[in-house]
Amino acid sequence: MPTLLEPSYAVVAAACRAPWGAAAEGLPGAAPVELPNVAGFVTSRFSPLVVAVAEACLGEPGSGRDLVAGRGERTAMVLATAGGDHTTTDVATQRMVAGQVHSPLLFFQSVTTSVLGHLAKRYGITGPISCVSAGAGLAPEALRVADILLDDEELDQVLLVGVELAANERVDWVQGRLDGAYPLGPLPRGDAAVALLLRRAEAGDTTPSSVGDWPEYGWLAPLVGLCALSTNPTTP
Repeated sequence: MPTLLEPSYAVVAAACRAPWGAAAEGLPGAAPVELPNVAGFVTSRFSPLVVAVAEACLGEPGSGRDLVAGRGERTAMVLATAGGDHTTTDVATQRMVAGQVHSPLLFFQSVTTSVLGHLAKRYGITGPISCVSAGAGLAPEALRVADILLDDEELDQVLLVGVELAANERVDWVQGRLDGAYPLGPLPRGDAAVALLLRRAEAGDTTPSSVGDWPEYGWLAPLVGLCALSTNPTTP
């Protein structure tokens, strides 16, 4: 696979979370347990997946491995997703069609940056927050956004999270009608996420290249390759 990072940047920590259960067998990040709940987020696995992979990458807040400690104001976050939290979108739509009162929690978590706000509070991150979505080529596009942020001398590092839920009927419908003019690119075969902590490379650092071939991860596969090559990968 091609190199996805500019030579001046390095992956200093990384983690990935594959689909759970039999769908994850043999994949980096495979885990036999369910995701822990996240206060303020309901119904969907989207936000818990982001929190789980980010915490695995950054370390527990306030712990000896907390990679944000002392860098909160110099840390930025980028979240990349093709389909977003379509579970929340579906539930909200179904409630509306049924004439039910709209849940404030569903309104809150339908905004993709809501979970980044949760992480920002936990880690004391006050740098810029961005969300990106695209068709084919989402992984290099997300890395390009992170590269641009690292050009800012006021920032030390960028947490990049790529996340996707297993495609459902809504995603299949959209993909079937957009693939001709605006292809979404390959999607993971189940819920999956990757987190990379990027910093400017120091003398002696080598530029990682994405390696391996994990089609089960869809467009996230190049980020999984970078996760496997990081100096501090976390895969349960």
